[in-house]
Amino acid sequence: MKETALINKHIALGAKMVPFAGFNMPVTYEGVNVEHETVRNGVGVFDVSHMGEFILKGDKALELIQKVTSNDASKLYPGKVQYSCLPNDKGGIVDDLLVYMIDESTYMLVVNASNIDKDWDWISQHNNLGVEMKNISNKTSLLAVQGPKAVDVLQTLTEMNLRDMEYYSFAKGMFAGHDNVLVSATGYTGAGGFEVYCDNEFATDVWDAIFKAGESYDIKPIGLAARDTLRLEKGFCLYGNDIDDNTSPLEAGLGWITKFTKDFVNSDNLKKQKEEGVVRKLVGFEMVDRGIPRHDYEIIDSEGNKIGKVTSGTQSPSLKKAIGMGYVTKEFARPDSEIFINIRDKRLKAQVKKLPFL
Repeated sequence: MKETALINKHIALGAKMVPFAGFNMPVTYEGVNVEHETVRNGVGVFDVSHMGEFILKGDKALELIQKVTSNDASKLYPGKVQYSCLPNDKGGIVDDLLVYMIDESTYMLVVNASNIDKDWDWISQHNNLGVEMKNISNKTSLLAVQGPKAVDVLQTLTEMNLRDMEYYSFAKGMFAGHDNVLVSATGYTGAGGFEVYCDNEFATDVWDAIFKAGESYDIKPIGLAARDTLRLEKGFCLYGNDIDDNTSPLEAGLGWITKFTKDFVNSDNLKKQKEEGVVRKLVGFEMVDRGIPRHDYEIIDSEGNKIGKVTSGTQSPSLKKAIGMGYVTKEFARPDSEIFINIRDKRLKAQVKKLPFL
């Protein structure tokens, strides 16, 4: 198993470690509910250094990105970030990712840990444009400092203007005494905050500086379990659960990052799907009956007919109720539709809700 540069910090803090995407990662420290509330109401720090980072450089870097991603990267400018996905040629999704425009000919792609090799191979396969590609995943650490108090903590560590940084933008500069650190107003919690990219050799220093700066804000380390409950309350997709090689971006509610103003991999077929309408849709739902929905549980109608399956589910710490996401046939996709989840051979009532939950 791979380890991040901060493995010794997690062990010293008593984290419960689990295998995740080939890495030994902290799943909890104090407990998922405490950690979840810390991020929603204060500030917490995730080590997400398992994520992948690729640098694409050259005169045709944008052309390659336009070809392999669904969103329109021509809208980017230096210092701007875009959420996008890599469509495959069968109607599904290779991965979802972030695209950072560093300068006119340099971009950074941030991809999911479990898909690093797959994404690299996929993009390389389409790179007949001479674009220079560099995989910096193994030397890059990434800390997600999330929550409404994150800006108060991090602004003390840099002269970069984080307070006025717009959502989905970034800056590079001195941070916690180290140069060439990239700080972006992004994250996967919906609680506000930043993501901090630095070289592995600086990761421990940066971690310690953040925690020292956050002492008076009761800053805490946060594990992957709370990351999952936080993103689910906001209806954010998780690759491998809610989206995968067999789900189209249109079915997943990602039409907003699927721009047909340009040609990209499988764009003709996806455009046809948009015109004809999808057969199933990803929806959010709240449990009416008592029970927690889990990945791959059947979704059925009132007569017991299978109409879909659960892709994500949890007990929401903020809402104090069980919530989930899943694909259902389009006639059951309207908000307030009554559906049932098959939990241990019991048909438990749920209701479709408009995302996000919170």
